[in-house]
Amino acid sequence: MILHTEVTGKGEPIVFLHTGLQTGKTELGVQKEYFKRNFQVILPDLRGHGKSVSDNITNYFNNSAKDLAETLEKLGIQSAHIVGCSLGALVGLVFAKTHPENVKSLTLSGIIPKKPVEWEEMVKQEKENTAKVLESSETVSYFDDIHEGDWRALLYSTQDADWYPFDETADLSMLKMPVLFLVGEQNAHETIGAITYPKMNRNIHVSIIPFAGHVVHLEQPEIYNKIVEDFIIKAKSLM
Repeated sequence: MILHTEVTGKGEPIVFLHTGLQTGKTELGVQKEYFKRNFQVILPDLRGHGKSVSDNITNYFNNSAKDLAETLEKLGIQSAHIVGCSLGALVGLVFAKTHPENVKSLTLSGIIPKKPVEWEEMVKQEKENTAKVLESSETVSYFDDIHEGDWRALLYSTQDADWYPFDETADLSMLKMPVLFLVGEQNAHETIGAITYPKMNRNIHVSIIPFAGHVVHLEQPEIYNKIVEDFIIKAKSLM
């Protein structure tokens, strides 16, 4: 499917992929304003999010990667820098594996490289968080406003213990493009990748951001933006 997409700015294209239950417009405004000065900024709503309405959220990451490929083709973009956060990073990773010819560079943040020992407990906690979200009329109203589709189905999908693609995040050895792994120092499950990823692939670069956790781009936007920009500029010489 062709994703609802906002495009602004001129220059080399950068695709920013948002976190779960957000949209490019609601979450990545700071990044848009910063990067549109020198780049073409592309903000798609992922499948089932925002205005990219779809009832099919099965095989989510592979289907979302296909969506992104079709969307870039529709926009006439042969290749782009892909920058993903959390859910968006998982989609970006699968896209880079399945469509490497369309990826100039790949920036990932908010992903877990290895299945935690306490994963089942984490999923249980997520179920409790979901219940709290649905109890809040204010939160429900917010998500109803920004999503045209059934956002509740997306929320429920993360209650399945097998929803997370650990088989994808565990192995980045095949990636040929320059890769940046950004991670907040406060998230122990994610910082593991700062050690393991560069060992498996010389194309992977790492940046650990202080005073940040899962959503580095929101918690430390100025540092995040500068590091991503520097990486993309340097990535040109690595391609």
